[in-house]
Amino acid sequence: MSERFKRIFCIVLDSLGVGEEPDASEYNDVGSDTLGHIAETVKDFKIPNFQKLGIANLRPLYNIPAVEKPLAYYGFLRERSVGKDTMTGHWEMMGLYTTKPFVTFTEHGFPKELIAELEARTGRHIIGNKAASGTVILDELAEEEIASGSLIVYTSADSVLQICGNEETMGLENLYKYCEIARELTMKDEWKVGRVIARPYIGKKKGEFKRTANRHDYAVKPFGRTALNVLKDAHLDVISIGKINDIFVGEGITESYHSNSSVHGMEQTIETAQKDFHGLCFVNLVDFDALWGHRRNPEGYARELERFDEKLGKLLPLLKEDDLLILTADHGNDPTFHGTDHTREKVPFVLYSPSFKNCGLLQEGDTFGNVGATILQNFNLTMPEGTIGQSVLDSLN
Repeated sequence: MSERFKRIFCIVLDSLGVGEEPDASEYNDVGSDTLGHIAETVKDFKIPNFQKLGIANLRPLYNIPAVEKPLAYYGFLRERSVGKDTMTGHWEMMGLYTTKPFVTFTEHGFPKELIAELEARTGRHIIGNKAASGTVILDELAEEEIASGSLIVYTSADSVLQICGNEETMGLENLYKYCEIARELTMKDEWKVGRVIARPYIGKKKGEFKRTANRHDYAVKPFGRTALNVLKDAHLDVISIGKINDIFVGEGITESYHSNSSVHGMEQTIETAQKDFHGLCFVNLVDFDALWGHRRNPEGYARELERFDEKLGKLLPLLKEDDLLILTADHGNDPTFHGTDHTREKVPFVLYSPSFKNCGLLQEGDTFGNVGATILQNFNLTMPEGTIGQSVLDSLN
């Protein structure tokens, strides 16, 4: 069978959940609804390009009416894996079913044994060791780190160990080296976090500290082959934009671009759409989650969605008859909800091509893996053994 689409763009709006999962009670997330609550909370919220694709036809949105003739197919996807973190969500999109969630250290910080080993290996005294906002902890501890040569280590509601380092006094290379040591130590089962994250910053005193774009994630490698490996093995392009390359630790990636922001990520996607490639462009837009969801800021989240929508309006006219655009998410992060954690939510599954003659609601999918399965079927490839997902390609016409 001939390929229907030469190029597929899959854009992950990191944390854009669209309502609680059936098992939300197991995660204390009953009532969560990221997109719905943003629409209800923020005045003058407008996403006209996403709207014309059919996002408000998928589910009611306050002050954003459904359109009479949506341009896309749209549906819900449920997460089958255990957990609600970035890596679990992305890995499931590409077929991996995770049954054991990554460890979190939100309540009490990291164990003293881990901290002691990290101090011994880095030669620096560790301060912090608690769950905190990345910007708040800089105001609290960065002056001490600079003055004493200490090391700020902290976590969040995610399964992460984060290390701050001042680019001017500690240096990026040292920060990255310390993160590599932490990654090695946290491969033990009892300490295994999904990601170790380098958080470089600049500034000399409280009120002036600013995180830079030189963040680097050290993730656990996927535990099996994914749809990305299959695409690469078939000599197709797999272009990653944003933190996709970090999430998959380069597995199945042929070309990678770091993004300074979600707006920058969309600009890179628009540039890629003007190039000739054959395969997948896989994009993660992290600012929805990192800047607004975890900080419980619905206004900021709404404005970030509007900036995305503006760029979406520039991307859509660049798509050709043999292009497919997929818009989805990896979990929820309701900015109106309790705590600062991700929320266990369904995600949107919106598919658009200028070649579509029809549009409408798709049957709800019971796994994010339908994303990868749809992509592979288009290229006449099969999902790796032991993976999950069902293609919806035959429903698109």
